[in-house]
Amino acid sequence: MATTIHPSAIVDDGAQLGADCRVWHFVHISAGARIGAKCSFGQNVYVGNDVAIGDNVKIQNNVSVYDAVTLEDDVFCGPSMVFTNVYNPRSAVTRKDEYRRTLVKQGATLGANSTIVCGTTIGRFAFIGAGAVINRDVPDFALMVGVPAKQIGWMSRFGERLELPVASEQPVDATCPHTGDRYRLSGNRLEII
Repeated sequence: MATTIHPSAIVDDGAQLGADCRVWHFVHISAGARIGAKCSFGQNVYVGNDVAIGDNVKIQNNVSVYDAVTLEDDVFCGPSMVFTNVYNPRSAVTRKDEYRRTLVKQGATLGANSTIVCGTTIGRFAFIGAGAVINRDVPDFALMVGVPAKQIGWMSRFGERLELPVASEQPVDATCPHTGDRYRLSGNRLEII
């Protein structure tokens, strides 16, 4: 399947889009953007120049992916979620040389209306709940909710909540109820076993 670009979308010369992407109504992809294969950009999405997006990334309606953001493979950005790139913006103060880099690792989900404050790293397969505000790094598989966000549990790669405490002094195992994949929590770190 070939990449599909809606007539109302603007893809600037120089932007790199992989195969089989879908670019919907009123999207703007800037010239310096580097985008992998099989990505989807919902209505009214903006992608900046200094942005790298992996394969199979889904960006829902009304999301702006500003400069200094990297999205690895299989990331999901829910409707109207927000990235920032300046930590302390002021209209009268130019801070374009102070952008803080944001990294969203493979398989992470960023829920609708969540906010990712710049300079943070979201771990692999982490799950950010709708409306959460992330202002610090998030571990792999962590389930985060609230303002500011707190970790309340762990999620499997499939997106199922695991029956585990947030932390445990002794190793504790859990199984994804959907796939049967096994996970081990040691301290405050979760790994697939």
